[in-house]
Amino acid sequence: MPDISAFVSGFLKFQAEHFGEDGLFETLRHGQHPSTLLIGCCDARVDPALLTGCKPGDIFIVRNVANLVPPCTPDAPPGVSSAIEFAICGLGVERIIVLGHARCGGIRYLMDPQPLTDETDFLGRWMQIAEPARTRVLHELAHKSPEERLRALELASILLSLDNLMSYPWLRRRVEAGGLTLHGWYFDIAEGALLAYSARRQQFLPVVCPLDRSTHRKYDAGPTP
Repeated sequence: MPDISAFVSGFLKFQAEHFGEDGLFETLRHGQHPSTLLIGCCDARVDPALLTGCKPGDIFIVRNVANLVPPCTPDAPPGVSSAIEFAICGLGVERIIVLGHARCGGIRYLMDPQPLTDETDFLGRWMQIAEPARTRVLHELAHKSPEERLRALELASILLSLDNLMSYPWLRRRVEAGGLTLHGWYFDIAEGALLAYSARRQQFLPVVCPLDRSTHRKYDAGPTP
């Protein structure tokens, strides 16, 4: 586990790469113009920029537990809603990606709540946003195993967030005018694969399939030219 000095060393490397003469931030210091808003999970294993190979300035990122989008209501949590408002109305992004993932701790908590402290339950209150998805999964997949229901809830929560995005009037108008597209993605941590939701097929389909690990191991073990 890195200590604080490792983070400072990392920043020094970042500084050397991007703040030299003609560095990336020579342009970015004047403003940001991302084309994409990505709503992802806080999970330390799911870094949106790392997963997508993006550079600073490419994507506007909102991260929260379980990549949830609250519906547009007067009492909506302002943190996420304000970031969405800024990305759409302020930056004019062209697409939104809701990026969920396998083995999500927030979704597991929603399926089997175990309060982390007896003084507060911020996590439980936040995860209530996805309660409609939980209710549907438990009703429709009562005959399935707990792990199957958990994965189904991870996927269903992505779709719920996409539906909730459409409850924001200025966002809906942008979608209906053709100036904004919505995408639901799912990162399978176990397999290293990426799935995307197909509205036409009404299911998540592979976009990037898992590596053939046997072939990958043979390649790694091969002789160096």
